[in-house]
Amino acid sequence: MSRIARTAPAGIALALAVTLSACGSSGGDVAADEQQTLTVWAMGAEGEKLADVAEVYEKANPNITVKVTPIGWDVAHQKLVSAAAAGTLPDMAQMGGSYLGEFAELGVLEPVDTEVFDKKDFFPAGWEQGEVDGTAYGVPWYVDTRVLYYRTDLAEKAGVSRAPANWQELQDLASAYQKKAGTKWGLSIQPSGLDTVQNFSSFLYSAGGEIVDDKGEAVIDSPEAVKALKEYGSYFDKGLANKSVQPGYDVVKDFGNGRVPMFFGGPWHVTLLDEGQPQIKGKWAIAPVPADASSTSMAGGSSLVVSKDSEHKAAATEFIQSLTDTKGQADWYERTKDLPANTSAWESGALADDAALQVFKQQMDTAKSSPSLANWTEITDKVDQAIAKVTQGKASAEDALKTAQSEIEGLVKQ
Repeated sequence: MSRIARTAPAGIALALAVTLSACGSSGGDVAADEQQTLTVWAMGAEGEKLADVAEVYEKANPNITVKVTPIGWDVAHQKLVSAAAAGTLPDMAQMGGSYLGEFAELGVLEPVDTEVFDKKDFFPAGWEQGEVDGTAYGVPWYVDTRVLYYRTDLAEKAGVSRAPANWQELQDLASAYQKKAGTKWGLSIQPSGLDTVQNFSSFLYSAGGEIVDDKGEAVIDSPEAVKALKEYGSYFDKGLANKSVQPGYDVVKDFGNGRVPMFFGGPWHVTLLDEGQPQIKGKWAIAPVPADASSTSMAGGSSLVVSKDSEHKAAATEFIQSLTDTKGQADWYERTKDLPANTSAWESGALADDAALQVFKQQMDTAKSSPSLANWTEITDKVDQAIAKVTQGKASAEDALKTAQSEIEGLVKQ
């Protein structure tokens, strides 16, 4: 159940560049205090919840009508591409991190006003998701990251009383779960298929590896990346992880029945476990991802962007301010359980008092965001393929990543 949206190949959108060049701004910006309607697209469950927030905002700002259109993540990319080509993007939109590079390159997004929004107010990885070539195009709205979920009752049965802090302890616990607690598997990690890289990223980043470095060069065959993939693949070689997981597999049920005692999950899994597996309440916990060189997980979430052609930029900016300041972020968490991107929202209330939530904050402090590249999903697909070769025993980590490196080099030079 991923909260990171995938885009179609960037070439689909880039082919529209000629059309977009003919779509200029149709006029000046309407002052924020004038009577106007602000159009907003938001995706998935957030789209539904944002409409409720908009009603509250309208009462406090009677000159503004906020028209929220919920868009399914499965069709969001195509709708945004089509609207960009036609010059009909909404004034404001929610965008996943994997969208920003593509739409910034198309020239349809307004740069963030950094005199209004200060990057220091947000998690570094959250802000970086909205940056393209040093320019911010998205204001962080909510964030997520991956942490380790583990069954504490089964760990005690296996003779382990604390969460694994490093790779060796993680693998030792996975083995102990099987041998001493009788679980089917030791750890659930994805063996192949779309977005396998999301599970692998905790290993890759913790080892100090990257796919593309800060200079825009492919580095997936680095010693650090090879080390990470060898470690990842070892779980399948030793029978600690299932190498034939079906598409759409939901780990929550197997975590509840004890077949799977550990997995890397996002913040939404807390609610899924509380509501769907009440029989294990008090029998599981979360911890930061086990470290190698560091404990570093992936950063996800969504940003809020303003259309370059919008005539309501001032009003859109003020609405985004209300959604991303301390009060707005705390309110959004209460409504959705999405983790606030603004760090000040973590300093009081439920977010400050909940020990489990503080694990997510700790992980976000060191989380790493993906580069905002227009063809990022094409690049990660090559890594997905390399991981599958290793987990299925068809290639060594060195050979699989050497192939991926060659393929990605061609993509980053486009």
